[in-house]
Formats: sequence, C-alpha cells, structure tokens
Amino acid sequence: MAKRDYYEVLGVDKGASEEELKKSYRKLARQFHPDVNKDNPKEAEAKFKEINEAYSVLSDPQKRAAYDQFGHAASDPNFGAGGGGGFGDFGGFEGFGDIFDMFFGGQGGSQRRKNGPQRGNDLRYDMEIAFEEAAFGKDATVEIPRTETCPTCKGNCAKPGTPIKTCSACNGSGQVQVTQNTAFGRFVNVRTCDKCQGAGKTIETPCSECAGAGRVRKTRKIDIKIPSGVESGSRLRISGEGEAGQRGGSPGDLYIYIYVKPHSNFERQGNDVVSEIKLSITQATIGTTVMVDTLDGKVELRIPEGTQNGTSFRMRGHGIASLRGHGRGDHHVRVKIMIPTRLSGEQRELLRKLALSFGEEVEEDKGFMGKVKDAFGK
Repeated sequence: MAKRDYYEVLGVDKGASEEELKKSYRKLARQFHPDVNKDNPKEAEAKFKEINEAYSVLSDPQKRAAYDQFGHAASDPNFGAGGGGGFGDFGGFEGFGDIFDMFFGGQGGSQRRKNGPQRGNDLRYDMEIAFEEAAFGKDATVEIPRTETCPTCKGNCAKPGTPIKTCSACNGSGQVQVTQNTAFGRFVNVRTCDKCQGAGKTIETPCSECAGAGRVRKTRKIDIKIPSGVESGSRLRISGEGEAGQRGGSPGDLYIYIYVKPHSNFERQGNDVVSEIKLSITQATIGTTVMVDTLDGKVELRIPEGTQNGTSFRMRGHGIASLRGHGRGDHHVRVKIMIPTRLSGEQRELLRKLALSFGEEVEEDKGFMGKVKDAFGK
C-alpha cells in the first residue's frame, strides 16, 4: 500500500513552521495513542506509528529537505549511494561513473570501485520508549537481523584450506575487453568478466557455511544507552553495528530512531514539564497545600489564597534532564478552578451571603417554572 504524504498525515501545509509541526504532532499523538483507544488498539497503533514516522522526518531540516525534493524515495536505505542511510545520508554519488560506463565502455571508474572494498549498508531500528525513560535515559538491548562476515571463511568465500586462483579469463582484473567492428570503426568495450563476476579470482570449493557468499545472516543482540533528555524523532548512531562490508570493506552503522509515548498527565516543553491541577473555589480562594505528581513522584505545592484560574506555579528542578548534561528543567503546574454544578439549598444560601458581604448583587436563577409562578403571582 502506498504511503500517505507526510504533510497530509500531520494535517499541515508544506510550508508549516517547526512550531506548527510540533503542535499538530502532539495533538495527533495524544488522539491516536493506543492506550487511549481501547476499542480499536490495532488501528490506533498503526496511525500512531504513521504520525511518529512523519514527524521524525519533517522535524529534521535535512531529512525534510530530502523528502521535499525526492518524496518517500529518500527513505530507501540504498537511496543516493551504495550502502547509504536514506534521508540525507547521500554519501558519494556513483551516477557519473555509470554514465561513463554507458558511453565509454566502463572506463569512468565505477567498475573499479565495484571490484574493490565496499562499505556495508547502514541499518535502522525504530524504538518506542516511555515519557519517563526519555526524561532520565535507559539502557536497552535490541535484536538486530543483519549480514555479517562469514566466521568460517573470514569473507574470502572459499572453504578453508582450498585454493583461490586468479581468474584465467581476465587475469585478475575483473574486466574483459570486447572489440566490435562497426561502420564507424572499431570500438573496444570493457565489461565485467562473466567467469569471476568482476572479483578477479575464482574459487574451486565454496565455503559450506555461506555458500561462497562471504557473508551470513545473523540476529545480533546489541546493548545501547539512551541518554537522558532525548526527544521523539532523535537518532542515535551506533558505529560499526550495521551490515558487514564486502571484499574487506568496513561495516555500516546502526541508527536507532527514538519515538516517545505521550504521557497522560505531562506535556513536554523543551526540558520543562507542564501539568494541570484542579482546585475548588474555596481552595483557590483561601489557599491550601496539594500534592502534585512529578517525574520524581508526589511533591508538595503551596497554593496561596486568591489564586486565579490559569495561574502557573514553577517547581524548580523537577523537569527533564538536559541532553547535554547541564542540570534539569522545571515543572510548571497550571491551575484549573472547578465550578460546582450542583448546590444544596444551604450551600446556595451561604454563597449568596458571601456575595452580599462582598457588596455583590446576586439574582438567583429560579428556572422556567419559578418564572411562570412569579408571572401569575403564585
């Protein structure tokens, strides 16, 4: 099934600012989080992953530029260059060499590169972590399927103890020359040797473990450390943990893409955390002490008398640890004052007297039937 446009997924225009992207992402992530959608968790999970994937690309300027120019093709791990990493990891283009191969018989240099050492492909692993794990970091172990250098033949493709000979067809060059006589004259075309497939060597007895490929498929457990303060869409690079190279080439890298689950009570703003507490009219009016949920557990917060709706209190040092290791952010608590929807007669009378003590005129809402009775003098 074709992927939807990332801008369409997030519901923003192509020229959307970073703040607009973040605002839309947070709204959609909360809306489609699997923990919120208990009735249809599979559909919600699929949408949630689609939203995270779109945001991880569009929130990164380099990846966004690649996506704007090439679309979803930029996410292909082999996009741009041999063994590239997609979305900006374009490496060195081999396209010019291929053009020389087409018009001048392979003398542009790309054939020589193909016969020499080749770096292994980069790998990508998407990891979802909790809000608290992003705040404080965590150690994790991931299982990565990848190709590795064959442990039996050490990558030379031959069964140990058997000879590896220079190709007799190309004398070890990996290329053969084919001369063609045409009406325009004689043309010499250089192409890959059919006998050794460009390797320059022939193997009489292939390695039994890798069947002569020099590489085998393995699933490897890799320990990673997620730093404290990491944000959704962050990318961690694990050097040398990608797929094995060919003909002595270096291995690729492993990239861990982080997705942070939205929290039911907390919202992140930089390294600060924002949450909300509900207070009654009396608590806000005369003041009180409440226990507030923070990343460090429950912390006592003093509410002064006369607190207004929407007031924000700052709890220093209870936010998210800095990714650069320079302390922690703060926790901001917004006040929401709850107005009672039902009152007893006694409570209503007490509030009326309180209003009169403030010099306020209070006209009680008698309802429809009360107004009818007043109209008829009953």
